[in-house]
Amino acid sequence: MKQLIENLIKSSISALNTEGVIAPELLNNIRVDRTKDRAHGDFATNIAMMLSKSLKKNPREVAQCIIDNLPADEKISKVEIAGPGFINFFVNKDSTAKALEAMSADPRLGVTKVENPDTIVVDYSAPNVAKEMAVHHIRSTVIGDAVVRVLEFLGNNVIRANHIGDWGTQFGMLIAYLEKKENESGQGMDLSDFEAFYREAKECYDSDEEFAVKARGYVVRLQGGDQYCLSMWKKLVKMTMDQNQKLYDRLDVTLSDKDIMGESLYNDMLPVVVEDLLNRGIAVEDQGAIVVYLPQFKNKEGNPLGNIIRKNDGGYLYTTTDIACAKYRVEKLNADRILYFTDSRQSQHLETVWAICRKAGYIGDNVSTEHCPFGMMLGKDGKPFKTRSGGTVKLRDVLDESESRVADLLKERNSTLSEEEKKVVIHNIAMGAVKYADLCKNRTTDYIFDWDQMLSFEGNTAPYLQYAYSRIRAIFRKAADMQVNAGSIQITCEAEEDLANKLLAFNDAVMSVGSKALPNLLCNYIFELSNLFMHFYEACPVLKDGTEKKVMESRLALCDLTAKVLKLGLSLLGINVMEQM
Repeated sequence: MKQLIENLIKSSISALNTEGVIAPELLNNIRVDRTKDRAHGDFATNIAMMLSKSLKKNPREVAQCIIDNLPADEKISKVEIAGPGFINFFVNKDSTAKALEAMSADPRLGVTKVENPDTIVVDYSAPNVAKEMAVHHIRSTVIGDAVVRVLEFLGNNVIRANHIGDWGTQFGMLIAYLEKKENESGQGMDLSDFEAFYREAKECYDSDEEFAVKARGYVVRLQGGDQYCLSMWKKLVKMTMDQNQKLYDRLDVTLSDKDIMGESLYNDMLPVVVEDLLNRGIAVEDQGAIVVYLPQFKNKEGNPLGNIIRKNDGGYLYTTTDIACAKYRVEKLNADRILYFTDSRQSQHLETVWAICRKAGYIGDNVSTEHCPFGMMLGKDGKPFKTRSGGTVKLRDVLDESESRVADLLKERNSTLSEEEKKVVIHNIAMGAVKYADLCKNRTTDYIFDWDQMLSFEGNTAPYLQYAYSRIRAIFRKAADMQVNAGSIQITCEAEEDLANKLLAFNDAVMSVGSKALPNLLCNYIFELSNLFMHFYEACPVLKDGTEKKVMESRLALCDLTAKVLKLGLSLLGINVMEQM
């Protein structure tokens, strides 16, 4: 509907712009918003006030001219001027009912695909090899995955990029220790406790000089392509990612082995990139190191910031890898847009990397590079979320705890589900709760990890929304017993109209996530929709004795569409619903 009104306004303005005084950018930035007060119509625009200066007319006069030249459309029942020059549009209720019926019949529920699909590379999750995923990895993982789902649903070609930390000097130590452990056991290892493995390897490196010499030698051999070291390194990568994949599957995250694009992928590109930047004068030698100076970034003394891309010992840094990575994504993957879901502390690092890439022409003006930062996960004390002993909280322990707490909640509620049904419900509520607690917050802010809040069946939580869906499905079980089906929609009261308008805004909510990479916008929409549904359900009897059959059928259709939107909206966030809870 917003798009229809925008098009009507554009057509009207074109008729007014006979002298060509209206700037084209104004025509491309017509803002149409839903009104907060229904007495002022369904939609409003301030375009008349924006055009008044160009047309040298009073805003209300411009508004009247726009109204006089608006093409007629049966979907609009009335257009009025309000205040200093706002134009208010009233939507035809019959048209709204038809739009809802068309939306319900559409498998996409009215969500349109983008006109010009992009190839979008999304960098998210990014755990390290030989380290277990900790709870702080959940932010990048679930936020990135929700955005990926939305972008893909909108018709874009989305490339998932799991940029794992699988290269560096520590791998000499890890290979040497894996070798030691395998020799001691006489067979291959099934590494389950990476934290202990890494700690023991470091202790061995620090206390045993012979081991340390071997470890340093293995680094050189690995970097030189030695087959034995490469095979041991591949074992470490596989053991780590096999363990991580179990967590991804458990969280219903769409990452898989084919999405792994570790630091090692760009290793062969590093010397080539450095030589290219050096030969073109973008990088210079400084005290044996190769450095790129960027005048737009200043150090504490106010001088251009130096970014080392090769150390004086010949080693490369994260900056070098990330330059090569961005170059690869543009040249090999043909990216139109690249999204990086990393914490907010990476902001300046990424900005400098992209500045170097753009200066070198590795990233063209047609490619959008976007850092999608997120804040920290905090405990109730407002400090970084840690174990009681101050250690890092393992992600699998959080998921175990969530399922345990949900199982206890179901016992308290005297659930009548079978044991198999309970397993599914426990999994879906537990994973949904952990994910939604993160997704419903604006990702740019820190958030408090609170079990009681995230597992509550009240408020803006996954259990509340999952339960809202199940309650609607229960209405249809009762309707089946009464032999009543959903029918044609009629909008006859304010509660129905409020719910209808919210349902029709689903497309806008999904589109906003795709453009802004903010899943909380969809969370807010779903929560507001569920609240409006509860108001509708209380104000408008659906199956109550004495309710006309046609009214029952209409309201059942509104219930059905609401359930469909809840289910699709939550699925785009990576959260499952259940017919019964």
